[in-house]
Amino acid sequence: MQETMFRKSLSNILPGLLLVVFILPSCKKEIVPKAFYPRSAHEAYQHSLEQANLIETALGRDWVSVGEEALENPDTIVLPHEEAFYWDPNSAEAGGYRFFVKRGLRVEVEIVVYSSDSLLLFADLFRETGDSVIYRTHVATADEEMRRLEFEPRRDSYYALRLQPELLRGGKFKVLIRELPSVGFPVKGKNSKAIASFFGDPRDGGSREHHGVDIFAARHTPVLAPSNASVTRVGEGEIGGRYVWLYDSKRSLYLYFAHLETRNVDRGDQVLAGQLIGTVGNTGNARSTPPHLHFGIYRNGPIDPFHFIAETDTVPDIVYGDSLLLGEADLI
Repeated sequence: MQETMFRKSLSNILPGLLLVVFILPSCKKEIVPKAFYPRSAHEAYQHSLEQANLIETALGRDWVSVGEEALENPDTIVLPHEEAFYWDPNSAEAGGYRFFVKRGLRVEVEIVVYSSDSLLLFADLFRETGDSVIYRTHVATADEEMRRLEFEPRRDSYYALRLQPELLRGGKFKVLIRELPSVGFPVKGKNSKAIASFFGDPRDGGSREHHGVDIFAARHTPVLAPSNASVTRVGEGEIGGRYVWLYDSKRSLYLYFAHLETRNVDRGDQVLAGQLIGTVGNTGNARSTPPHLHFGIYRNGPIDPFHFIAETDTVPDIVYGDSLLLGEADLI
């Protein structure tokens, strides 16, 4: 009987509804409650439960509690990760994942809901900071229709992903989390196996470090724009030989291509990802080495470009879980 009444009350709430008080200007200042502005759909939904006096029910308290627990104690995983699980619609459910991402990678999260009924599924991403005390900052929410989330970290960081359905909704779910390079490989037909010199390798007898990666390929192999960008400089120098600089405004990164044999762009050009910008050579101080592309990335100094371009493992082992905590169920 109590559950029936609860379901009736809950059905009167429009999912994700946000009630905001609009204050009309007047000659006197009134004392009014502070308007509520949610930071996420999850927070808006919780507020709607409070407004309907459902948050203090047993099931409402459970929903808040399991959501907090999933975020405070997520299951630590290694990407790529795929998991299928079941959540009981008659109980409050939530689950969380914690994973480390290196700068330069792009993370994709895809969620599949095997349910004939529409439901709200809140998928929120948090970035972790701190050592002895962990602070979590909300950075993204998955699209409610596509149930998909994608992001690129600005620094090496741990992230926590919380999944939680609305009350009295459940069923079978599947989540896939994988990481990919954030930009394309700059030498046509090659991959990371063609890299023979890495970021930080000693140069000139150890007096300086290598600020990029060297990708070896036959002379005249096409060099491609890794992303949509603008050409900021085209020139020739004693060290880099014939070179091209691109600026990726989406990521606020400068991309450097050196030792080119030919250059197929001019300053001011706008290039698309995969577009020809030059060919591999050994100009400049690379005259005594086989043809290769020196590729560098800069933003307030040099950045290791390896994870921006190197291929990753995108095929995870599938884990089948129950309705407890994601990633902690017995395998079947």
